[in-house]
Amino acid sequence: MRWALVKVCLAVTTMVVVAFAVPLGLVVKEMARDRAFSNAEREAAAVAPALSITTDRDELERVVASAGADSGMAVHLPAVDGRSALDLGRRRAADRDIEAVRKLGRASTTSVPGGSTLLQPVALGSGAIAVVEVYVPESEVTNGVGTAWAVLAAVGLALIVGSVAVADRLGVRMVRPAQRLAEGAHELGEGRLGARVPEDGPAELRLAAVAFNSMADQVVQLLANERELAADLSHRLRTPLTVLRLNTASLGAGPAAEQTRAAVAQLEREVDTIIRTAREAKPQTAAAGPGAGCDAAEVVRERMGFWSALAEDEGRKWRVAGVDGPVRVPVARADLAAALDALLGNVFRHTAEGTAFAVDVHNAEDAVIVLVSDAGPGIADPDAAMARGRGSGNTGSTGLGLDIVRRLAEATGGDVRIGSSVLGGTEVRIWFQRDGRGPVARGRTRRRRSGKPVPTGLDH
Repeated sequence: MRWALVKVCLAVTTMVVVAFAVPLGLVVKEMARDRAFSNAEREAAAVAPALSITTDRDELERVVASAGADSGMAVHLPAVDGRSALDLGRRRAADRDIEAVRKLGRASTTSVPGGSTLLQPVALGSGAIAVVEVYVPESEVTNGVGTAWAVLAAVGLALIVGSVAVADRLGVRMVRPAQRLAEGAHELGEGRLGARVPEDGPAELRLAAVAFNSMADQVVQLLANERELAADLSHRLRTPLTVLRLNTASLGAGPAAEQTRAAVAQLEREVDTIIRTAREAKPQTAAAGPGAGCDAAEVVRERMGFWSALAEDEGRKWRVAGVDGPVRVPVARADLAAALDALLGNVFRHTAEGTAFAVDVHNAEDAVIVLVSDAGPGIADPDAAMARGRGSGNTGSTGLGLDIVRRLAEATGGDVRIGSSVLGGTEVRIWFQRDGRGPVARGRTRRRRSGKPVPTGLDH
């Protein structure tokens, strides 16, 4: 904006200077010419009275010398009363020009080498017409014109420079508040909620700064209210969880009792994590730096160890593949475990007992792909299922589980896709980018993955 204002001011000022300086320069040149020829007319008029009285050569030479023409004046007398034509002084004009002036009876100018001449007709006492020639050199015609043009150019340049300087100062006054506003918006977008901008500059930008600061305050207040609400709601779960934990103590021994107690303990840990996260005002998933993340194979083995017990109770066949070696992903261990629990929980919640499922981990060059598939009825509207707060169309689904998975994958530059599995039901594919290179890297990963079929064998 600053340079745009400078350019506009420079263009306008230049046009104004040219519009005034060029005509004024031509007027100065014309005035200098008129002044030179006016002086020539006065010199010619000084000898006119003498010509009307006498045509004597000696007398006329004295008159011409007294006029101070410095050999720039000549008098051309016609042949009258038996006398031959007489020329006094140095002739510069052509004979035809002199004769034309004599016939027309009015003054004229003609160009000669080195300048111009003024030819002035004068009536003699005999009635004949004499011609007075006054030489006007080119230096006299242009005398002072160069200086005047230089002054005009200097004034025009000073006006242009001054206008540019004023425009630059005005631009700075307008641009700096706008830059601070943009920087504040960028900081707020990056999560620095304390970002504010000074309320100065032009009136419009001051109003924009006031509105931005007010918006930032409201965002901070809304986030604080949301955190408090999440913490309060999570804290309300402590009482029923305590009752559940006490009740599980009376279940005695056995696999089912141990699974129930483990589930209640995990639920208590998750509630504590939600409360701490809300109180500390930190996101659950942070950007992973070098060396951060977890072993996806280990997390998958751990969570499948938990869900396999429930699968045995419901008569489900299940399979795990690709977890023999370490597979690093740039996400936190707790976040990946929560995402897997959300997907596996959907399988148990939305498919009938005895429905098979599988979890596959593919370790690609620049991405890690986790596939959770089942042999259920599938998802009729995958787009609606991926929308936050909307489920797959089954009763009781909120859709938040898939949204948790999506946000976790997108935090690494990956994404989530829902399709049909080789088992006949739903397949959820999660792409975790190792370096967060985004959609281009995802496209290359999909092309490599498209030719690799998912194994169909099921293990117990």
